[in-house]
Amino acid sequence: MENVEELLRKILEQLSKPQIPSLPIAIDLWDTRMVAAYLKRSVDTIREDVVSLPSFPKPVRLPLASGARSQALYKAREVIAWAERHTAR
Repeated sequence: MENVEELLRKILEQLSKPQIPSLPIAIDLWDTRMVAAYLKRSVDTIREDVVSLPSFPKPVRLPLASGARSQALYKAREVIAWAERHTAR
């Protein structure tokens, strides 16, 4: 019985956390993890083989106060359009 109670506690804990609303594809920015999920590839494959392709959308890099290089983000709509251009017909 303790396992069921623990599971219920975890479920309630997750449900009580504030949820980040989904953004419309037209304005969403994806990190490499989200690009990988969309393209059904590993994050390593995306980093090593996909984002380096000349035809792949250029990353958005938001400025950081520290001057360090920020995480690469990609416009979701551009990634989707890129994938659509590679659909077999």
